[in-house]
Amino acid sequence: MALLEVENLSIDLGDFHLRDVSLSVEENDYLTVIGPTGAGKSVLLEAIAGFYPLLSGRVILEGRDITNEPPERRGISIVYQDYMLFPHMSVFDNIAFGLRKKGLPRGEIEREVRSIAEELHIGHILHRKPGTLSGGEQQRVALARALIVGPKVLLMDEPFSALDSKTREKLRSLVKSVIEEHGTTVIHVTHDFEDVFALAKHVAVMRDGRIVQFGTPEEVFSRPGDEFIASFVGTNLLRGRVEGLHDGLTAVRVGDVILYTADEAEGEATLSLRPEEIILAREPGECSAQNVVPVEIVEMERRGQLVWLSLVSDGLSLRAVVTPNAVELLKIRPGERFYALFKASALRVVK
Repeated sequence: MALLEVENLSIDLGDFHLRDVSLSVEENDYLTVIGPTGAGKSVLLEAIAGFYPLLSGRVILEGRDITNEPPERRGISIVYQDYMLFPHMSVFDNIAFGLRKKGLPRGEIEREVRSIAEELHIGHILHRKPGTLSGGEQQRVALARALIVGPKVLLMDEPFSALDSKTREKLRSLVKSVIEEHGTTVIHVTHDFEDVFALAKHVAVMRDGRIVQFGTPEEVFSRPGDEFIASFVGTNLLRGRVEGLHDGLTAVRVGDVILYTADEAEGEATLSLRPEEIILAREPGECSAQNVVPVEIVEMERRGQLVWLSLVSDGLSLRAVVTPNAVELLKIRPGERFYALFKASALRVVK
């Protein structure tokens, strides 16, 4: 039995509707929810937390219907992007707030607060006020306050988005270890795919108040369910016509290029290809890639630790991603010509 089940949940907020959403989350799962702005991701979190009346549907936790339970009795904690700390309280008192509401003895509260603070590397700032902390410190305090009450499910709404990239990377690693240590089940709304790849066991994609795909990160990013999802998760979308079979592979003409996919297709076909599946080489050489496409580099863009490339061939445009080391090693520059190599198994037919 799933730890958390959302059954046919609908909400009417006037200008926005959550539509017949169903979701099943196993114990110790880490689910990330992605989708464009306005898809309903935050509304779904707050509905699970009990902040909105439901038009229809149920929320079930550990087999118990909590649909009509108030938020404080659900066994669910939530962490927001803007931390929501009490500015007049010390870090210690912020973290201790939930335990004091439960009426725990002072000595037990002291032990629990210091323990979670050490786990999250904030033991040295317990005396300080939130206004004196960095963004990363404030987010760790908010996380400590949420975890200390032992929630069955932790909801996180864009928790790292206000932080700089270096702090985000450090906090992801810390959150991963602390969540695993506590055995907490997490639902995490994010716009950052790095959160998905670093943390998630499963991914739900939302659009217009509905969940349109659910699966592992590998399934969602490598086998998007439709063209919208493929475009949203950043795959190359290639439209062509099936030419027939060749050595057990489906041959598809895209522009003036013939590509090979291991998927079955006929007639008009839309293919998806992850940018990271493309290998660049000066010469085609001996390789296992069934697709060898001559390309020209037309644009390069450095994003963090990766370099994104725009490639063109005869009637074909591709996006690829490489490391800065590969750029120097291969002397990748705009105007240079290479071969783009990728396997037939990496080229997927979009339904």
